[in-house]
Amino acid sequence: MTSSGKLHPLELKLPPLLVVLLTAALIWWLPPLWPLSLLAEIALLLMAAGVVICLWGALSFRLARTTLDPRVPHQSSQLVDGGIYRFTRNPMYLGMALSLLGYGLWLGKGSALLAVVAFVLYLNRFQIIPEERALAHRFGDSFNRYCQRVRRWL
Repeated sequence: MTSSGKLHPLELKLPPLLVVLLTAALIWWLPPLWPLSLLAEIALLLMAAGVVICLWGALSFRLARTTLDPRVPHQSSQLVDGGIYRFTRNPMYLGMALSLLGYGLWLGKGSALLAVVAFVLYLNRFQIIPEERALAHRFGDSFNRYCQRVRRWL
């Protein structure tokens, strides 16, 4: 939100999956800044863990019958704070970041770490903060207590 109280033009506009695809394309395009000689198994493990974490978060929303569209947090029908949401407030975004990191390692690009950091910073500013603002407005003290108990990422 800007100092005038208006939303920034990028807040809640880009679907996070589009941001993942754009970041993956950036990782593909980036030249290796330093070589990585990690085993492919580590990269695959990170990607698989990321997918499982994303799906667990999405399933929790489905079971709670609340919106999965992060661009409309004001349409959330209930606060989901169980399951994986006991450990992280943003498991789907965490899973996306892990998958992107694994993808970059798979390609052998240390520069992928920079792209993942940019992804996290973008999501924090233009997706998560506006989402949390809307959820605090919708769920009040329940959401504020949840934020005190559970970290944003890990």
